[in-house]
Formats: sequence, structure tokens, C-alpha cells
Amino acid sequence: MARLKEHIASRTQKHTTTDLWGSAPYAVIVVDGAGTLVDLNPAAASLLEGAVRGSALSEAAPPWLANAHRETTESTGRSAGDDGAASPRPAFRGRIGARSFAAHPAPDRGGDVTWWLIDDTEQRLVEEELATERERTAFLAEASNVLLASLNTDRCMQVTAQLASRHLAEAAVVIVPAAGRQLPMACAVGGGTAVRTTVTADAARVPGLSEALQGFPPVPSRWIDPASLPDWLIPEGFAGPVGSAAVTPLPGHGVPAGVLVLLRSTGSTEFNENEEVFARLFAARAGAALSAARLYAEQSDITRTLMRDLLPPRLDRVNGVDFAGGYQPAAARDRVGGDFYDVHPGSTPGDASLAVLGDVCGKGLDAAVLTGKIRNTLQALTPMAGDHERMLRLLNGALLNSHHTRFATLVLASVQREESRVRLRLTSAGHPAPLVIRNDGRVEEIDTRGTLVGALPHVEARTVETDLRPGETCLLYTDGVTEARGGPLGDELFGERRLMRALAECGSMPGAAVVERVQMLASQWLHDGRHDDMALVAITAPLTTHLSAVDGHTRGRYTR
Repeated sequence: MARLKEHIASRTQKHTTTDLWGSAPYAVIVVDGAGTLVDLNPAAASLLEGAVRGSALSEAAPPWLANAHRETTESTGRSAGDDGAASPRPAFRGRIGARSFAAHPAPDRGGDVTWWLIDDTEQRLVEEELATERERTAFLAEASNVLLASLNTDRCMQVTAQLASRHLAEAAVVIVPAAGRQLPMACAVGGGTAVRTTVTADAARVPGLSEALQGFPPVPSRWIDPASLPDWLIPEGFAGPVGSAAVTPLPGHGVPAGVLVLLRSTGSTEFNENEEVFARLFAARAGAALSAARLYAEQSDITRTLMRDLLPPRLDRVNGVDFAGGYQPAAARDRVGGDFYDVHPGSTPGDASLAVLGDVCGKGLDAAVLTGKIRNTLQALTPMAGDHERMLRLLNGALLNSHHTRFATLVLASVQREESRVRLRLTSAGHPAPLVIRNDGRVEEIDTRGTLVGALPHVEARTVETDLRPGETCLLYTDGVTEARGGPLGDELFGERRLMRALAECGSMPGAAVVERVQMLASQWLHDGRHDDMALVAITAPLTTHLSAVDGHTRGRYTR
């Protein structure tokens, strides 16, 4: 024991540097290889309560510092140079009380280690805050990319709930405004797959929910009693009970997009003010994406409704006459264009039906708008279908008085079934003449002509009558067919002669087959795929069955 005291006394005299360290801004301790505290300055004595010379470091310092000293002394010999000096060591970090410290070791040749204890609490806090902000920035960037990747409302709701339950809370519920008490919702727990559902509930039962659905500011989570939350708001699989909740509105483009409800269990920390601010940043992005998806859905519904009236109708048998139509817009991305056709049935089966095929100057949606106006005007004028020239004059006046500067060509066909034949009255207004395919393969061009509508104060037209025998077809077409440019060199028009030769091979064919045949040939003729709008209408006198086949079993004979 006496020798130990003498050893400690000699070591203490050797390393006493209190006078030198008294003014040092950091705590400094000297520990020998056995883990005994050899020396310390006043700052260290104040920091390490109970630390005195001769005490064991494991008793005077926190475990992390004692472990750091043991690791340093064990590796000093392995890393020492020829002169016995230890190489520089990295700093160790840990907490002493409520503060964070970086312990820098400085081994000497005698085996002692001088520890400089530097308070880095503020630096650590700054680093942690910086890391947190980096994580949040990365999360917001990811959220923006994922949310904007879809314009489907349900998908946006599910992604919002999934991301929020993964990064902001243990569970998340997204609610969007709806009529009445039907609340569309998406719920997710722990970042799992979100579930889309609809509940019948009163939003006023949840503090701040009805206000948030109207776009009012969020209610602080400390104002929400978790015990007051209804069961329908708690997602299935949530490890409750709810310990804290946050209600954050999802702002949209001028109108509220919905509400984000965040839930944490009783074993988790409550939402602090910083987390609520971050939740609002996320909600702003989610609300923008959800609002864009809803706006897209509304515009799609409007477009679908309007497009329904702009698209050419599906043609079939009307008052005993077969009709077939075909339409191909100039651009594949467009569903409508400047070509159109309609069939307006007669008021009774014995009355004439009115078939209309036209071509508005231009392509795309602008031409389709004028097309819709012409179609509506002609439909209103169907009571005058017996006088084609009068209809054209009224249509021409309507177009001249509108703000449109486009003109149109069209052909009118009054179609009436008379026993086995079909009587046609055809009038062209600046449009290619109709072609009639006879049963013997002849193709007749109907000599009707007139001026286009919407360009001149007065229009002139000539009406021609003709008959179709059973199996014969009258084809109305737009110049997009004959002006299709292609061929071997890609610069030759399909032309009327080539069209008539093709129709000569369609004798006695059904009208739908004639339309399909012409469309196929025109498409094959095209060189680079670019073309004008193409529309066709085939009017066919149906084949009739001989009257002897009346027993319901005998196969009838076609009469031509």
C-alpha cells in the first residue's frame, strides 16, 4: 500500500499542471494506462462530479468515456512508431449530463492519455437540425414527384395517406370534400398500402375537420382530445389508443382539396409545433396534386360530354334503308375534326330521312366546333328537308352571321324507301358529287353541284333525283379520300378515277363493306401517314326476300 501511495504521489507531482490548465476553456483530464485519474483541471472537476486525483475513471466519468480510454490505451501500442509516440486518434462523442461532448485523446510515451473534453452540444444540435432538414427536403421532393406522377384522384389520395403514415405519423387519413355526409377517405398505417373507402359520417364530430374541409387554418394538435375521435376515423390495424392527432387542410387551386389527419399512439411523442409546420408543407404539395387530379377529372368529364355530341354517330338501318359511315381524323391524337355526317330519320317510317355529309375548312378542334354548329343548325332545319335549297340558304345565313370565318362544303341526301327501291334526292353545295354503285359494277357520278356555304351572300345548288335497286349503294365522301397523297413516290393523289375503279369492284357489297374497302385502300395509299380528315357515308337499298318465303322455314330468294 505504501508503494502504491508513493507511486501515485510521484505521478501526481510529474503531471500536475493545474496552474497551466486553470485558464483553459475546456475540461482536461489525464488518465494512466490502468484507468486511474492522474490529473484534472478545475473545468474538469466542475464537469465530472466526484472526480479527484487517484480515483478510477470508470467511477468518475460516464461509461462511454471509460470505454474510449480503454480502447485508446489498447490500441496505442499497436499504432505507436519506432520512437514510442502514439499516432493521432479520432475523437469520441457522448453525453455528460444534458450536454454533448467530444473527447479528444492525446497519448504520451509513458502510457498516460490526456483527454480534452470539448462541449459540442450546439454543434451537435445544428448538425441534427441540418440532417433533419435534409431528410425533410428529400422527402418533400420525393412526395412531389410521386404525387404529380398520377392525375387520378383516388391514386393521389392513397399516395398522400401512404407517404404521411410513413414519414409524419403512425397512421394517416385523407378526406376529400363531398356532397352530404358521404366522406371519401383513404387510410394508411405505417407506410403500408392505403385503403380507399367511403363512410357516412358527420365531419363536425372531429375538432377542426369540417372547418379544414372548408379551407380554414389547421387546429393545433394540443387542442384535440384524442378520446373524442370517432371510430370511423381510426384506420384498421392502428396500434391504438390514439395519443395525439393533427388535422391539416389540403389547400387546392382556389378551393379546398381535402384534409389530412395524422395519428400517433399513446406510446409516441406528441406533435410539436415544428412537426405541424412540416406537415403543412407536405399538405401544400399533396393538396396541389389532389386539386390538379380533380381538375383533370372534371375537365375529362366535360370533354367526354361535349365530345359525345361532336363525334360522328353510329349508323344502321333507318326506315328500311341501310346506312353505314366511316370517319378518320387527320391526326391520330384528335378524335374529332372538320368532316362530319348525320342521318336524321323521318318522323314516320314512310317519310324521307335526311343524310348529311360535310367538310369544314380546317382541321382539329377549331373545325370541330364549327362542325357542331352546322350539325345543330341542320338538325333544327330538318322540318324543311323537302327543300334542300332553302335549307342551304338558311344555313349559309347562319354561318355568315356568326363570328366564324370558316366555310364548309356539304351534300344533302333525302332518302325514302318505296317498296323494294330507295328514292334519293341529292344536293351538293361545293362538295364532291355522290357516286352510285350499280349491281352490274357500273359507277355513276350524280350530276349535282352548288356553291359552298359560309363564304358568299348567296348560295346556288342543283338537286338531282335517282333510284337505288336492292343491293345498290350511293357513296357520299369528303375530299380527304381523293386527296390522300401517297403512292410509289409519295406525292401522287389517290384521285377520283382510282376511287371509281375501286368502287367498281364493290358491286352488290353491303354498305359497311364498301366503306371499309375505301378506307383500307386510302390508308394503304398514304405515303407518310399525313392526310386530311376522311368521312364516308354509304346509303344502300337492302336486299329483299321473295314473298313466297312466308312459312318461316324456307330460305328466301333475294330479289334484285
